[in-house]
Amino acid sequence: MQGRTIQIYLPFGSPRGIKIAEITNRTVQAIYIPRNLLDQASERIEVSNVGIYFLFGQAEEDAMPRVYIGEAENCFDRLKQHNREKEFWDSAVVFVTNNIQNQFTKTDVKFLERLSFQKAMTVNRYKLSQTVPANSFVPEWRQADLLDIFETLNILLSTLGFRVFDEMRTAKSSIDPDLEKDNIFYCKGKGMEATGEYSEEGFVVYKGSQMAADTSRSIHNYLITKRESLVKDNIVEKKGASFRFYQGL
Repeated sequence: MQGRTIQIYLPFGSPRGIKIAEITNRTVQAIYIPRNLLDQASERIEVSNVGIYFLFGQAEEDAMPRVYIGEAENCFDRLKQHNREKEFWDSAVVFVTNNIQNQFTKTDVKFLERLSFQKAMTVNRYKLSQTVPANSFVPEWRQADLLDIFETLNILLSTLGFRVFDEMRTAKSSIDPDLEKDNIFYCKGKGMEATGEYSEEGFVVYKGSQMAADTSRSIHNYLITKRESLVKDNIVEKKGASFRFYQGL
């Protein structure tokens, strides 16, 4: 993978506030907006442009974080609407172009919205809180441009901490020779086997790992709640005397 230079600008000076991120040789920029700073975001005129946006959050009862993917001709107006109507989110990332002469069209952002939804569904790192976006006709030559732009969206979202489109690593077995063994952890007990690794996201449990179906008397309540959320969100499925991770987490 080739190196890239990403510039992150803090327009109000706070590293925990609004951020504007862009790859230096691309025309797309990402604006990260904490929900509690939505009014402050109105001072940035680019937030009112045509664009695609992502709302992020996670309810206590959910095993997975949530995302809502949308598009708008005026992203700030749409965010204000979601601020009134949607409770789950705590931050938003808006994508617009930084070139006044080459703005997104409505067709562009509808194509990117659907593509983003489909990719997020496939990767399944986030719970999608919406219906399937409508399809739109885009000429083949423009699709090629938008697919390139989508890759920029992916890189910038990951840079800002939202790995919506990054495939989750999967362990084939506990002795998979392709894994970097120094970073892999194994757990065996009572006929159960699980594999995972520490990454920049924290500890990741691989797909295929097992979890006991029964709980011990000493288990903490917060772990019982976590188990229940894993079952509810179909992260694990019952297989005989154990649960098996249907996907990584």
